[in-house]
This record gives sequence, C-alpha cells and structure tokens, in this order.
Amino acid sequence: MERKKITETVLIALFAALIAAGTFIRIPLAPVPVVLSTLFVLLAVTCLPVFPAILSVFVYLFLGTAGLPIFTTGGGLAALLGPTGGYLIGLIPAVILGSVIMKVLSSRPFLASVLSTVIATVLIYAVGLPWLSQKMDLPFTATLLSGLVPFIPGDILKIIVAVAVTPVVRPRVKELLERE
Repeated sequence: MERKKITETVLIALFAALIAAGTFIRIPLAPVPVVLSTLFVLLAVTCLPVFPAILSVFVYLFLGTAGLPIFTTGGGLAALLGPTGGYLIGLIPAVILGSVIMKVLSSRPFLASVLSTVIATVLIYAVGLPWLSQKMDLPFTATLLSGLVPFIPGDILKIIVAVAVTPVVRPRVKELLERE
C-alpha cells in the first residue's frame, strides 16, 4: 500500500476513534445528552479531505451499529434506531455536505470552515429533531425544548473551537498526505 493510502487509513481510524471517544465526554440531559463527539465530526469535516472525512463517520457508525457501545445509548442497531438515532444518521449528510463545502471554498479557508461547521450542525438537527419527535411522540415545541435549545450554546462553542483549530490542523494533514 502506498504511503498516502496508509496515512489516509490512519487518519480515518484516528477521527473515527476521536468521534467514538467524544461520546464518553458528556453532560447527561434527557432525552439527548451533550457529547463532544460532534466536535470531532466538525473537525473531520474541516481538517480531512472529503472521502477520509466521510469514511471516518461511516467507520464510527458501522462500529456502533455492529455493537460497540460508542453511541450515547450504547451500541447496536437498536441504539441507532432509538430516539437519538436521528442525530447519528444526520452525521452522514453533515459530513458529506460540510466536506464538499470545505473543498469548494478551499481558496477561502476561514469562510469555508465557518460555513461547513454551521451547515453540518444544522443538518445534524434537521435529521435528529424530526426523528426524536417521532420516536418519543413529542410535539414540535417539546422537541425543540428537549432536542435543540439546551445544545445551542455548546454547539456554538464547538463551531468556534473547530474554526479555531482548523488553520493549525488542516495544513498538517495536507502535509502528511502529500509526503512521498
């Protein structure tokens, strides 16, 4: 395997592991806890090339669905299909669109990282909130009050951290991938 492929594989595994580890750094709220894993998803979006970013999220989701207890409610298909599963499924469009935005706007890295992290965060909620509402039979207002409002300050902080860290990490990742 060529060096670039090995480096990509290591980065994919590293970010999947960071996302998984972030699940264990949590503030318990019902029905959805605050976790640090979304920060690592945002960093995958802003720091990795498109396909490694997407694969890191898919590896995380695969491992959790396969039974590793790396989701907030444990592991396995039941955890993925439970009330918080929509947030997990929302990681897929979030990482895809966020990564594509980073690539398309690569000549404007600050704008790209702000837009990609904000849009990725919105996409996670766009899938997670209706899912939570349906699974828990919550009205719209209750869904927003339990599944969105308490998370806004933390998500703003995660976006700020991701945008601040990206100019340091992204060039190092690019340098690693370009070594011969």
